[in-house]
Amino acid sequence: MTGNKTQSAPAAARGEPVRQRVLDAAERLLRRGKADFSMRDLATEAGVSFATPFNQFGSKAAIMHALSGRRIETMTRRFAALSPPPDAAGRVLLAIDMAAGVMLEEPEINRVVMGWIGTAGPSPGKVLAHSTTLWSLALGAGDGLAATHRERALRCLPQQLAFAFRGVLSFWTAGELPDEALASQARDIAKTLLLGFTERADTRDAAS
Repeated sequence: MTGNKTQSAPAAARGEPVRQRVLDAAERLLRRGKADFSMRDLATEAGVSFATPFNQFGSKAAIMHALSGRRIETMTRRFAALSPPPDAAGRVLLAIDMAAGVMLEEPEINRVVMGWIGTAGPSPGKVLAHSTTLWSLALGAGDGLAATHRERALRCLPQQLAFAFRGVLSFWTAGELPDEALASQARDIAKTLLLGFTERADTRDAAS
């Protein structure tokens, strides 16, 4: 039986990268409520050998980091498809609403994924880099930011916004923040960060 499964895996994975196949299987297990799935469970679900998830990712924590990366990719793709406001502050707040919406589409699954983000894998994850890219996209060229501080804002705000959104998500993951408060709390933190870089009138407009 083991031999047959090993032989059939390449055919089953044909046309699809093995890493994505493993991640798809992890998503299915989470949707079925199996947050404590083992790597053997994962290999069986993906139709690959027991060693494949380890060879591709190294650990379950790394798989969860990759699933988080998938969510950020979805946020980035959806934001890029929008027609955002012309000012940076408005775009950031729109990105927050969109990002919170992605997390709330499958809250129970996403809480499990977020719960693993603080767990170290065999190598450093890329969640911070992916998240920073999203906020850089939202800030764009910094339209509406104070000209005297725009260069510094574009250099430091993307990572600060990544830290801020991650912080709000951590309390949401722990159940201390209800679903309906996720976006509003993240927006409030973003407004505070933007205050130091945005013209007062623009900040008032973005906050409304």
